[in-house]
Amino acid sequence: MEKKDFSDELQLVAFALAGEEYAVDIHYVQEINRLLNITRVPKAPVYVEGVINLRGNVVPVIDLRKRFSLPPRETTDRTRIIIVKVKEITVGIIVDGVSEVTRIPSTAVEPPPGLCGSVDLDFIHGVGKLGERLLILVNLEKIIDLAAAEEG
Repeated sequence: MEKKDFSDELQLVAFALAGEEYAVDIHYVQEINRLLNITRVPKAPVYVEGVINLRGNVVPVIDLRKRFSLPPRETTDRTRIIIVKVKEITVGIIVDGVSEVTRIPSTAVEPPPGLCGSVDLDFIHGVGKLGERLLILVNLEKIIDLAAAEEG
């Protein structure tokens, strides 16, 4: 049996946001939860929904739709909070729904195109091709760095 080398592949968590497919590298993802009770925080940036109590830890929650300047949407039973940890900072990101965990070859990732709609290109790592589908790869480090800088 041939041993498969996964070093040239990315393992991604794919999710939906405003009708598009996005993905984050799975090594950032700690867990995926249904929408939890969020406590609002006064004077927080508009895209920070508030904080949640996650097993005794207070975790800030970012609405990715607001962060990307996308139109708001009512939450549904598919809405999820993806708990991610970037540079020792744990944050929840609200998405419309999580679709799958998948692998793509690193060669199937291209730099972000010049136009990504209303999403700031700083927030996009690249675009991954998965068969006929395109996954917009989110740059969590930029999103979390900017959120931490604006909160602090």
